[in-house]
Amino acid sequence: MRPIFVIFILLITTGLFAQTVEENYRKPLKEVLIQVENRFHVKLNFDEKLVANRSVNYAQWRFKDDIEPTLQAVLGPLDLVWSKSGDDTYKIEDFQYHRRSVEEGQKHLNRLLSLYPTLPDWWKRKAVLQQCILSTLGLSPLPAKVNSDPIYAHKRQLNGYTAENVAIESLPGVFVSGTLYRPIKGKGPFPAVMVAQGHGEIQHYGESSQLLSATLARMGAVVFSYDMFAKGEESLQFAFDDHRTILAPTMQTLNSIRILDFLSSLPYVDTKRIGMTGASGGGTQTFLMTALDPRIAVSAPVVMVLSWFFGGCPCESGMPIHSCGEWGTNNVEIAAMAAPRPMLVVSDGGDWTANVPEIEFPYLKKVYSLFGKPELVENVHLVKEGHDYGPSKRQAVYEFLARQFALNFDAVKMSSGLVDESKSTVEPKTEMLVFGENGERLPTNAIHGIEALKTLFKK
Repeated sequence: MRPIFVIFILLITTGLFAQTVEENYRKPLKEVLIQVENRFHVKLNFDEKLVANRSVNYAQWRFKDDIEPTLQAVLGPLDLVWSKSGDDTYKIEDFQYHRRSVEEGQKHLNRLLSLYPTLPDWWKRKAVLQQCILSTLGLSPLPAKVNSDPIYAHKRQLNGYTAENVAIESLPGVFVSGTLYRPIKGKGPFPAVMVAQGHGEIQHYGESSQLLSATLARMGAVVFSYDMFAKGEESLQFAFDDHRTILAPTMQTLNSIRILDFLSSLPYVDTKRIGMTGASGGGTQTFLMTALDPRIAVSAPVVMVLSWFFGGCPCESGMPIHSCGEWGTNNVEIAAMAAPRPMLVVSDGGDWTANVPEIEFPYLKKVYSLFGKPELVENVHLVKEGHDYGPSKRQAVYEFLARQFALNFDAVKMSSGLVDESKSTVEPKTEMLVFGENGERLPTNAIHGIEALKTLFKK
């Protein structure tokens, strides 16, 4: 009888010790969250799918004296985050590398300001950021310029301006395309404006982009409106999903640099008066290019200058440029690298730029004040609008660029003071293609696919 009893005891103890200590004190996450609600008398909002099949080790030891340290202790190891959404109410979400709380964004700006109390300090900081951003994007040194001519197609004369489709070879076998708008009246040299697109599917064929570009041309500017990487006619070379890779921000920046080279080479462009604008992802390209290239004299980034959100897509923030510099950086500090060049920041109340007048704009004014030029940065905030490049936002940019470049605002202004865009033609996409509806005119040396592009960067 004794041997059987010993074996029984051994089986029990072996089973106990086969379990880890963590398993003994592990509880389902949802059960722990209910305990948190009951103990601190709060409401926790979360998606059931988010907490399903998740558990908390040493659950009872993670409770602190206050709610927020408790949430941090419970959620942090699970890559979950919390934010206060109301009185005694918290929202729980997955950790998002591209997003902070608004309060964290403001604290970050204050910390960054402490790094450069004087103008020489700012110049040092800017130099570090420029080199780090280019290096992080894989653009230091820049790839050699391709020795090829721009490809022009289908020039047409419209109401007060011409439009012509153009493709530029930014890397061997890689073509970025867009439409070049030119005023009919005047001898030049004319100011020029680059219009960068966001991440939507319509790209520079969209109504808002066409109206913006054509109206600026009617005011006396040369305009080049172009597509994002793997969008527009670049989709002939790259798959839809290639846009959501970490090479996207690299290619978008390189494409913008080569387009700036192209505009600077045109004999009828005043190279001292080149500006840039764009909304959303185009806004990111606008302030990034202005930060990196002094040839951009004036900038107007729309709905993307903020301190706590970086885009949420590898195409926007896939390369860790926001880790550059002591304490890292953010979109607002990168935008501030435009100083003291004139800049208009357009924001609205319906997206993540809702706090710009209270948080981001005061920071920008302080950086510009280091140069004694706080008046050279402006903000138009449209409280009742959302994330777009709509008529009111375009109106603000028309007025700003007219002042900066001495454009003929009267040529497009109605008696109400608003801009008349009705004489700007919105063309069908088929009129705006360089390579034909089926890509039949795509050059034979064009590469295809993201792997072929990676090979180019390895050379």
